[in-house]
Amino acid sequence: MIERRAVPRRGWQALPREARDTLFLLGVIAWTIIPHLPHLPGWCIALTSVVLLWRGQLALRNAPLPGRWVLVAVLALAAGLTVFSFRTLFGKEPGITMAVVLMALKTLELRARRDAFVVFFLGFFLVLTHFLYSQSIGVVAAMLVSVWGLLTALVLAHMPVGQPSLKQAGLLAGRTALLGAPIMALLFVLFPRIGPLWGVPQDGAGTGLSNSMTMGSVAEVALDDRIALRLRFEERAPPPETLYLRGPVFTRFDGQTWTPAPMRFMPEPRMRVELHERGAPVRYEMTLEPQRLISVPTLEATAERPSVEGLPIYTRGDLQWLSERPVVERIRLSAVAYPQFRYGPLTREPREDLDLPPGFNPRTLEWAAALRRDPRFANADGPALARAVLAHIRTGGYTYTLAPGEYTGKDSIDDFWLDRKEGFCEHFAAAFVVVMRALDVPARVVTGYQGAEVLPVDGYYIVRQSAAHAWAEYWVAGVGWVRADPTAAVAPERILRSVQLRPQPGFVAGALANVNPALLAGLRDAWETLNNRWNQWVLNYSRGQQLDLLKDLGFEAPSWQDIAMVLIAALSSLALVGAGWAWWDRHRLDPWARQMQRLRTTLAAIGIEARPHESPRQLAQRVTERYGSAGGPVVVLDEQFEVQRYGRAAIIRPQPGFTREFVAASLRLRTATPR
Repeated sequence: MIERRAVPRRGWQALPREARDTLFLLGVIAWTIIPHLPHLPGWCIALTSVVLLWRGQLALRNAPLPGRWVLVAVLALAAGLTVFSFRTLFGKEPGITMAVVLMALKTLELRARRDAFVVFFLGFFLVLTHFLYSQSIGVVAAMLVSVWGLLTALVLAHMPVGQPSLKQAGLLAGRTALLGAPIMALLFVLFPRIGPLWGVPQDGAGTGLSNSMTMGSVAEVALDDRIALRLRFEERAPPPETLYLRGPVFTRFDGQTWTPAPMRFMPEPRMRVELHERGAPVRYEMTLEPQRLISVPTLEATAERPSVEGLPIYTRGDLQWLSERPVVERIRLSAVAYPQFRYGPLTREPREDLDLPPGFNPRTLEWAAALRRDPRFANADGPALARAVLAHIRTGGYTYTLAPGEYTGKDSIDDFWLDRKEGFCEHFAAAFVVVMRALDVPARVVTGYQGAEVLPVDGYYIVRQSAAHAWAEYWVAGVGWVRADPTAAVAPERILRSVQLRPQPGFVAGALANVNPALLAGLRDAWETLNNRWNQWVLNYSRGQQLDLLKDLGFEAPSWQDIAMVLIAALSSLALVGAGWAWWDRHRLDPWARQMQRLRTTLAAIGIEARPHESPRQLAQRVTERYGSAGGPVVVLDEQFEVQRYGRAAIIRPQPGFTREFVAASLRLRTATPR
């Protein structure tokens, strides 16, 4: 016989069910809102926190909810603050801000089940809004927890009797979600990829590259260890010293800031300059993180237009490839580069690359004039002058450092070139270009990335933001533009072996590296592998991969119509399976109803006709009236049945063996004498 035992209630079990379920829902809402905190104004965070804490206190005290006018006043205040913060109520940021406020305020209206359903679906909507900012693994994992919590709260709302445990409701919610997982996977694989709907998120805070360059701007990026792009080569990877990924090219200099030359013609799909490729081509594939620039960094020199699905790429003739719109989503491209190259124009001297602002850096200009007066360089050409300037950098006591201090003011190049002599790559590149222009040699600054991590991760070489780099180009008649990297003169290991300056690690990372450097490197590689596969197989899953899948299924020349037909056929088949299961499930009885029917049948066998409206406790009273103390075991089981079904400790399904025990106890009453 199953005995009832008094178990002391603690924690959640000690709370009334309504308070417990409300607090659980508030916890799920808070968890769902937390990833939005970096994107919300301070007043929204404070207001939402106050409302959720207030609602939790009301639940614990079983106090009445506030009146409607209080909610209207708070909502009006929130709308006013939203307009004050964003100057509008429309758009992504103000819309999400108002959604968070509405979600919190709606918890103060939880008076009926329909109010709870509104909160649930507001929560699901808020989950979706996270992917407008990021689709990283961490965000997806956090939102899966939110979805599970909201489904658990939804299950609890559909279980009005008793006090089922959170564990029972959570397991049921998890099983239900798993039943829908195959359909979601099918939709992901076959639903048409339509841009730009699949490119709304803007993972990452942008690349280290910029549309302008000032002294110290690239050094700030070297502190950023996030991934900028990934490279995979069809054959052997080229040596590190040839891995220059070209980004924005800067020609104009106002004494403080370098900016690109104005675009005087429409971008072209091919190079407008003469490009001479030498050596074997390098075929590569790149996965570029969002960078919010139209400049697409490509391996020098990528002569033909890279292949990018859904994003037209153009050039304006300086080996730089540009997109039609800023790259705000992760893209994948394939291209061919010639690391050994030269390009023109070969005969027309680019005069705009000689301009220097008047009145700036007079001592550097005088240094260049003195070099030109040297008999050895009086008639020297561009390459000879460039070698002389690089030799001066190599032997002039310069230091390559991440922390050179600030170079501000009108004569910042003078300060670096002649006085302090401490700088990062952009200091050396900018000073080199100024000196070459002062020597009447056209020159310009090029920014991008240089080098990659030595060992590939999952077949991809990783280029981090800290690899952002600046170098120079000077022009030679009959040859064209020639690359010159002053950083290689002062810190050759940076270029030859991709050894980048790194800031001091944090306390945890530093302690782990000191205890077990191999473990830290292994954990980092494992994370990068997982993240790369997530990017390649989930976030970058494209129409081309869908067509490849159909080819594997036997389609010779699949199209989007074939994808649609396969999707419709698969969904129709699943719908038929679901309809069949619903028809079968329709004929099943609720397990508690089936159990109750067995109890009634068993009691009828001992002379007690149970009426449909009678509860288990009423049936227990009738057993006591008929058999007295002899019916005690049956009475206990009847009462236990009612507690399990309707009591605070209600469970989802009857305990196994309960029916057999009830039948055995009832059959023993056949030998008892009724009153």
